[in-house]
Amino acid sequence: MRDILKNKWFKFSVALIIALLMIIWIGNFWLILGLPILFDVYISKKVHWAFWKKKGVKKQSVAVEWIDAIIFAVVAATIIRMFFIEAYTIPTSSMEKSLLVGDYLFVSKVAYGPKIPNTPLSFPFAHHTMPGTTKTKSYLEWINWKYKRLAGIGEIKRNDVVVFNFPAGDTIVVGAENPDYHSQIRAFTNSLKASDMKKGRKLQSDKAYKDFAKKYYAKNKEIRTRPVDKRENYIKRCVAMPGDTILSVDGQLYINGKIQEKIEEMQFRYQIRTNGTLINPRKLDEMNVTKSEIGQSGSIYEMPLSEAKAAKLEKLSNVSSMVKMTYNVGAPEDVFPFSANNNWNRDNFGPLVIPQKGETVELSLETLPLYERAINAYEGNTLAVKDSTIYINGEPSKSYTFDMNYYWMMGDNRHMSADSRYWGYVPEDHIVGKASFVWLSLDKNKSGFNKVRWNRIFKWIH
Repeated sequence: MRDILKNKWFKFSVALIIALLMIIWIGNFWLILGLPILFDVYISKKVHWAFWKKKGVKKQSVAVEWIDAIIFAVVAATIIRMFFIEAYTIPTSSMEKSLLVGDYLFVSKVAYGPKIPNTPLSFPFAHHTMPGTTKTKSYLEWINWKYKRLAGIGEIKRNDVVVFNFPAGDTIVVGAENPDYHSQIRAFTNSLKASDMKKGRKLQSDKAYKDFAKKYYAKNKEIRTRPVDKRENYIKRCVAMPGDTILSVDGQLYINGKIQEKIEEMQFRYQIRTNGTLINPRKLDEMNVTKSEIGQSGSIYEMPLSEAKAAKLEKLSNVSSMVKMTYNVGAPEDVFPFSANNNWNRDNFGPLVIPQKGETVELSLETLPLYERAINAYEGNTLAVKDSTIYINGEPSKSYTFDMNYYWMMGDNRHMSADSRYWGYVPEDHIVGKASFVWLSLDKNKSGFNKVRWNRIFKWIH
């Protein structure tokens, strides 16, 4: 058996089978042209591929053996990260308490099928910026592949916890990436208009203000664009699928006319008043409410709570009132689709139909804000409005048929989550994978062994 494992033809056969299976999975049969290289590596050995080794020397130096091991580890880890599974961490509270800040989790790429990278020429294990730098790109765009997803073991389901590339991260202000570029342009546009109104100047069109804002940013700030696979990774819950109709009334989400399926750890912000005494900190600690989440002014508290925790807190003898804090209908807020025709906010929005591949929608100046980003930024069409007529790729258009499926993502910490309410749909080509399980969880507010949340290690994500 040992001799068989060492046999060069056996090694070549195993490598060939694996290579052929990968080629079939990827679906690019031009890769078959690379099989002669495999044959030479294992059988003919005409080319000295491992150039860092001395040819013909059986016993290599320790340095060469280390180089061998490092190259193998980098290649193996890159393939695993690209096609199978990748580690992520939770940096913000947008998914609390379903996922906690400091959770380290594995994301399955095969759950929905791994994406072929748009930019295959990149530095190993770096996302969009070289390690130790703040501006240097970690990738080259000499090769830019179109979106393609390999076969997976399943499809996205409603309420899956999904990792995806940030849709509004296509354009960034270097050194000031949060809020995103598009939010900054809207804010600057509004400030220009407000300034003219205040000073009694003649008002211009919204487009004129927006064009000026873009020109100002282009001249005074460093602006970059990023390919889809190099945009920031976000993690949210997929609450609505392609073709679904969503509606939110005072924070209660409805999917296709039905109340959203209950999520136990979903949180809203509450205002709590006491009789003048303070809430026992131990009670809050027992409910896993951290100090950083609590706003306090005397006997008035504000904090995010799940429905169960709110009910438990309300029973305390010194709590005199508890109110869920919601944005009333019509309360102004910078939310999708950023149009005066849709006076929505984080708690009251819709009804809204999520775009579906092959679905055709009617276009008008009133409905265009709902679909503008999908048509232009995500599906790569040229979009313009001239004399109240909508032009797509230079042709007058009264309708549009979508090329991709889209999803609506929201955080479980509803009042502390930058999600689809603030930048719209997530296109299918932005989906990275499904959050599978937490392999480590560290509490930054504690030290030593107390820092480890032992009850969360190897916890499956639901």
